[in-house]
Amino acid sequence: MDVPTPVSASAAAAPAKASPDPAAAPAVTHHRTASVDGIEIFYREAGPAGAPVVLLLHGFPTSSHMFRNLIPLLADRYRVIAPDYPGFGQSASPDRAGFAYGFGRYADLMDGLLRHLGVTRFAMYVMDYGAPVGYRLALKHPERVSALIVQNGNAYEEGLREFWDPIKAYWREDTPARREALGFLVAPETTKFQYVDGVRDVSRIDPDNWLHDQVLLDRPGNRDIQLDLFRDYGTNVPLYPQFQAFFRARKPPTLIVWGKNDTIFPAEGATPYLRDLPDAELHLLDTGHFALEDKLDEMAPLIRTFLDRHLAAS
Repeated sequence: MDVPTPVSASAAAAPAKASPDPAAAPAVTHHRTASVDGIEIFYREAGPAGAPVVLLLHGFPTSSHMFRNLIPLLADRYRVIAPDYPGFGQSASPDRAGFAYGFGRYADLMDGLLRHLGVTRFAMYVMDYGAPVGYRLALKHPERVSALIVQNGNAYEEGLREFWDPIKAYWREDTPARREALGFLVAPETTKFQYVDGVRDVSRIDPDNWLHDQVLLDRPGNRDIQLDLFRDYGTNVPLYPQFQAFFRARKPPTLIVWGKNDTIFPAEGATPYLRDLPDAELHLLDTGHFALEDKLDEMAPLIRTFLDRHLAAS
């Protein structure tokens, strides 16, 4: 099947509504914690309580911290909620002996958090790990998803290329040797790599990012949590057909803003979305994995215009 030609950033539609007034006071972000199924879940929240909800789901190895600059740019008109998964950011890190770290469990906890907050309809911004968490949540409640923003978040096997080979080997052969071979993924040089690889001007990237993430990765017990999650990521791949069926059946308005130079989730994982969501708006950006750190100035207007077009009247 032919894949439609991606829409470039230069071809974006004109904004339907004005951007926020730069002279206006910025929205205040609140930093909160809720107990969900006995687990303390940290989340950032901003915006009017009765406004359309935008749920921001982070990737590895970061947290809701990755959305700290985007949240105020949306929160004048939208209720923005950005949680941390257990083992990430400021959420609890329960002992692995009593808590099964996995994407299904994360989706259940995000569902519980939304229930706690009284949210019954929401747009989702999914990135990296946020994609399978969000798409599992969508399978639970497909009628609740009002729109999708996809940023380097995979739902197609075409997107799992060479970088994933040692992880796939672990899926095939769950041995101590295969597990230990993935230790490099939580090393400081890899954390920095995720922020700077594919970025044309590294001076645009705040080095506090990888220092912040590494401190959290280096907490006692966290290495094993992350290795458990690398193994569990393999349970997402058999669900890809269900994710794709959700796209076709529900046809949520979709914006794809993808760092095309990403080694982890390359552009080969972006274009297949158009098979199932032919009306999606696709922008391949000249940057890497953590595109918001480099291209917020390009991405925020695209995101804002998209949300204003599809959510403001809802």
